[in-house]
Amino acid sequence: MPELFRPVDYAIPAFIILIIAEMLWARSRAPEKYEPRDTLTSLALGTGSTVAGALTGALVFSLAMWMYENRLFDIGWVWWAWPLCFVLDDLAYYWAHRTGHRVRWFWASHVNHHSSQHYNLSTALRQTWTGFIALGFIFRIPLALIGFHPALLLFVGAFNLIYQFWIHTEAIGKFPRWFEYVMNTPSHHRVHHATNPRYLDRNYAGVFIIWDRMFGTFTEEVESEKIRYGIVRQLGTFNLLWSVFHEWVGIFQDLWSAPWRHKLSYLVREPGWSHDGSRETSDTIRARWLEAQEAKAD
Repeated sequence: MPELFRPVDYAIPAFIILIIAEMLWARSRAPEKYEPRDTLTSLALGTGSTVAGALTGALVFSLAMWMYENRLFDIGWVWWAWPLCFVLDDLAYYWAHRTGHRVRWFWASHVNHHSSQHYNLSTALRQTWTGFIALGFIFRIPLALIGFHPALLLFVGAFNLIYQFWIHTEAIGKFPRWFEYVMNTPSHHRVHHATNPRYLDRNYAGVFIIWDRMFGTFTEEVESEKIRYGIVRQLGTFNLLWSVFHEWVGIFQDLWSAPWRHKLSYLVREPGWSHDGSRETSDTIRARWLEAQEAKAD
């Protein structure tokens, strides 16, 4: 096994420099893009996520190694394994991310990444503290069972994470059409973080936006419509612990009060689902918006 460096360790200084540069840009051109308490919350969420990952990473890696020891194919460290692993890992990320928006149990872990009503590079640092509890790793480590070494999975996963940092910005418009067609970009990811009905639960890609085009979840950014960021039901607070755990609290409240035949649904159905129809999901919000658009057209 080759000795692999840790890409994120080298990227952190660049992250800091880019955030400062974006702050300076925002100060002169769009001061509303940064809010000090929001930025501090993002930094705290990123720090906590790093700690949580350090505490649970060994367990996940051990599980991946067990899968690798029972692998289906001996891929080894041939040159083509690196790009193939990167592409397959990004495809696995797409499905993990999509599930994170469509299944409430996984959403409870992912929601803190979307909780900011601002969209800037510090927002990229809003990573989960509870990913291990939600079992989000189950989507990507099966690549070890195929025959990719877990160390290689960590390596390509780090580059996937680094790529996604720079797309959390409003300072960049759109790239040439060919690039926008294949790659995830700030424009595509702004759509993903929007709460506008036309944009809800769209553009799940990590690196390659082609997955969304292939699986019917792609939506183009409409320049004439101002994007509203955050979550459908905004937190209304910068409280760090509430940002991390509010959806878990909501789940347990629903489990406690729901009839027995509906309890499981509050875990596996989409966020916003309720057995009595008293709440709205992203699908119902979009459907109502589409009806309104059609009525306007008539």
